[in-house]
Amino acid sequence: MAKKFRSKKAVERGTNAVIYIILTIISIVWLLPFMYLIIQSLRGESGSSTMYFFPKEWTFDNYIKLFTDKTIFNFPRWYGTTLIISLCVTVIQTMIVLVTSYALSRLRFKLRKPLMNLMLVLGMFPGFMSMTAVYFILKLVGLTQDMGLVGLIIVYTASSCMGYYICKGFFDTIPKSLDEAARIDGASRQQVFFKIILPLAKPIIIYTVLTAFMAPWGEYMFASLIANGSQENFNVAVGLWQMLQRETKQEYFTRFCAAAVVVSVPITALFFWLQKYYVQGVTGGSVKG
Repeated sequence: MAKKFRSKKAVERGTNAVIYIILTIISIVWLLPFMYLIIQSLRGESGSSTMYFFPKEWTFDNYIKLFTDKTIFNFPRWYGTTLIISLCVTVIQTMIVLVTSYALSRLRFKLRKPLMNLMLVLGMFPGFMSMTAVYFILKLVGLTQDMGLVGLIIVYTASSCMGYYICKGFFDTIPKSLDEAARIDGASRQQVFFKIILPLAKPIIIYTVLTAFMAPWGEYMFASLIANGSQENFNVAVGLWQMLQRETKQEYFTRFCAAAVVVSVPITALFFWLQKYYVQGVTGGSVKG
């Protein structure tokens, strides 16, 4: 019996060792591009490529020039524009998703199921299918190029309610008896939502805020179309793409790498800071309601 137990433990240790080795290799593969960006952003030699991996000259000039040299590429303006868009979208989209999810979780009305199914089906179609129509509608009302910032905020928040599914699943896990008890005590629907449900829904609120912030932060397709020709209204994704054009790539590649590192910092910091709530929101909202 003891021999069998030791054999089982040896097999278990061997299996765990193999799993750890595989996970380590996967982690290295995932981290390698980011490490490459960091290393290249600290390279003092110009050019888009070198025959060696580590720089011969290390410098922080690429980061300094990124924020001081605005002769061709105004990165601080792009960064500020992207931050404004992401913050506005985060606030608006979070509010819309929360109220829509709560209504679909708690209220019962005739077209509730068909409406949920319709939004779920429409959400499966990629957004770029409507790019041409959206662009011409926004152009007709003057919300492209110089007014592209407002146009992008509208585009990113217009379909927010379609992201109700996970948030609704989380609200379904909160007992309805809490609502009923509060209603018996004289609380209105608004008071129940803001004073009882939302304090219990912190994980899903964090999850919604993170997903809402990340979506426009690195979005390229709609941003490049709506801000077409107006360099001052580029977001960071469109702006950084300009650094990789044939005529600028040799001179600005290392600065592009520095910009990519700077752009990744807010998302990385937010995710690590709120990771616990993010996981709780995903798992808590994954139940079917």
